Amino acid sequence: MLNRTLTLYKTSFTGLSKQTWLLSLIMLINRSGTMVVPFMTLYLTSKSMNRTLGEAGAVIGLFGLGSIIGAYFGGKFSDKFGFKKVQLITLMGGGVLFIILGQVKSYPLICVFTFLLSLVNEAFRPANSSAIAFYSTDENRTRSYSLNRLAINLGWAVGASIGGLIASYNYELLFWVDGITNIGAAVLLFFCLKAPFVQKKSETVTEEVPPAQSAYKDKTYLWFIVLITLFAFCFFQLFTLVPAFFRDHLFLSERYIGFIMAVNGIIIVAFEMVLVYIMEQKNKNLLFITWGLLLCALSFLSLLIPGNAMWVTLLMVLLISIGEIISMPFMNTFWTMRSNSKNRGQYAALYTIAWGIAQTTGPFLCAKLVEATSFNVLFIVLGSILTLVALGFYELSRRQ
Repeated sequence: MLNRTLTLYKTSFTGLSKQTWLLSLIMLINRSGTMVVPFMTLYLTSKSMNRTLGEAGAVIGLFGLGSIIGAYFGGKFSDKFGFKKVQLITLMGGGVLFIILGQVKSYPLICVFTFLLSLVNEAFRPANSSAIAFYSTDENRTRSYSLNRLAINLGWAVGASIGGLIASYNYELLFWVDGITNIGAAVLLFFCLKAPFVQKKSETVTEEVPPAQSAYKDKTYLWFIVLITLFAFCFFQLFTLVPAFFRDHLFLSERYIGFIMAVNGIIIVAFEMVLVYIMEQKNKNLLFITWGLLLCALSFLSLLIPGNAMWVTLLMVLLISIGEIISMPFMNTFWTMRSNSKNRGQYAALYTIAWGIAQTTGPFLCAKLVEATSFNVLFIVLGSILTLVALGFYELSRRQ
């Protein structure tokens, strides 16, 4: 039994290109410093900054607005100039801006530099997604993105756990670590990844690819983007308002909040690759997304359960982690299968823009909802939206 399990894990990691592994290593270094975003709300509402939950939500909203614009140009420039150049510029620029943002204390300047940071930093995502698609095949594309997500979540686990310790000592250090890891990832990318000069043979000769239509005219994809936006609207609350709920209403420490956030990354690192390897052979991608979103809906509703705060938060993180594993890798597969080398940046940009719109509107609107009602109302609303989105994906799978 043990040998069979080990063989399954080994098989799930085989067949991926060297460039995919390198891009995932770069992502691991970059995301190991992911400490600012999950603690931004806590930082702004701390005694030293003394901002309201609504003001913190507005800053997170500006981060999302910058990511929308950054995603558009990141996808556009990736198609035009190549994904390596875009990744290099955005990693270096983002690193510098992280460090600057940590030194700013004026609320208006925090808003300005948060917007600039996200504009530069989030332009990295479409370029990185295009690179993963370029160095993968139809047979291993979902696993290639899962390996990249594994790197993100392993980095997230490291960053969140260490970030909790740093935040309990000094919030400003979070910005330095995030900036330095961004710059370190850029250096590794510059020296180790050669810029591609030719189109992959599999996309020019042997592989049947979609026509080079505009992503903005693909009606099925636009419906998919609407569903992704609603999902992300809810999902982002795990990293914005939920930590504030854990601290202010469940009275959990920053160290425990960092630990519980790290659990999310650890679960994904431990199980996603092998589960995706098993599931992708069944060719039911949209149904997997549906089931995953239903688990995410249950995760927010589970916060309504009375009882020991540590056990309730652990249950919530377990549910949303499993839901994330089942759904998110196949979301990436959906858009890559509808694109090719000539329009991939557009598809990647729209996908990133969906997350940016959610990050812009979600924290602000949800913070206002909490201020007007309560966190319990928020969790009911999030659970309801996710259930509707799951039904939307079910209908999309039925039509497909």
